[in-house]
Amino acid sequence: MAVPRVDWRPHPTVLKVTAYAACLIVVGVAAGLVLTLLGRLGIVMFPLVTATFLTRILAVPSEWLQRRGWRPTAAAGGTLAGFVVLLVLAVFLVARPMVDEADTLSDTVKDGTAQVEDWLVEDSSFNIEQSDIESFKDDVEDRSRQALENSTDTIAQGARLIIEILVGFVFALVLTFFGLKDGRAVHTRLMGLLPARQRRGAWKMSQSAWETLGGYLRGAALLGVMEAAIIGIVMAAVGAHLVLPVMVLTFLAAFIPLVGATVAGVIAVLVTLASAGGSQALIVAAVALLVQQFDNELLAPWIYGKALALHPVIILLSIAVGTALFGIAGTLLAVPVVGIAVNAATALRSDRESSAGA
Repeated sequence: MAVPRVDWRPHPTVLKVTAYAACLIVVGVAAGLVLTLLGRLGIVMFPLVTATFLTRILAVPSEWLQRRGWRPTAAAGGTLAGFVVLLVLAVFLVARPMVDEADTLSDTVKDGTAQVEDWLVEDSSFNIEQSDIESFKDDVEDRSRQALENSTDTIAQGARLIIEILVGFVFALVLTFFGLKDGRAVHTRLMGLLPARQRRGAWKMSQSAWETLGGYLRGAALLGVMEAAIIGIVMAAVGAHLVLPVMVLTFLAAFIPLVGATVAGVIAVLVTLASAGGSQALIVAAVALLVQQFDNELLAPWIYGKALALHPVIILLSIAVGTALFGIAGTLLAVPVVGIAVNAATALRSDRESSAGA
């Protein structure tokens, strides 16, 4: 008697799920290898990323000079030299007030600390005595002394990091010069190396990425200028010190969406508290909160427009993942990288749909 044949093939749904799972595993492993490689190449990625941002920022004045008859080499060199001069001037304007205010601010912090101690002991509802505060201060001093005694390696690592940053920044300036001078030619050459059928899509993606990066930088700079101006005016009005350094910090913090403005606002409040007093710090805190809400709800979506069309949840997740993987660098680069990837993919899909429709 013939034995009936049994079909042992898995169900199609199981096959599909298995295929998708295999693809996810392969993509995950590849992504992990890429992230590991990028982490090991951090000393190279820092000047490369910095040069990309500087090239995008300085491309506008460099191209303007070229349209006025300057040769590419002269336009790139003049633009870069102007940027270096402005950078040195900005560092001088920020560092000098901080040095001048160091002694005054130190005395103010001591007075403020003494007032807080008196309030905790005499007026607050907490059961705290002066001996508890003295014991806490002694403990902090002992821990600080031990940390300083064991900080030889930390100081050496910090010095090495500073040297690496300086060398990387100089290398980034060199790369920026060549990017301003030969960027278009290199881009055209790279597009020419691709197969003919892929050039149009690659060109669309590169243009979309370049425009997205420019839109992000312009939007962040505009928001930074507005936030810094408002915070600076309020701090000056209430009599706070270190107004200019806080304004510069607020401007730079605008390049970290959502998180940067909050950190800059906290620093502005702390500086005002130390240099002007509690009521003045409350005024700065209220203004900083209003500015952040106004920017996040109204100005940021309008200023960024289509250049960075990302939901706030996507922005927060991008910052969280970038910080977890790459630390501070990931915090700074997460949002523009995600925005560039999304817009580049959208441009490629739109190009393919238009080609299919034709």
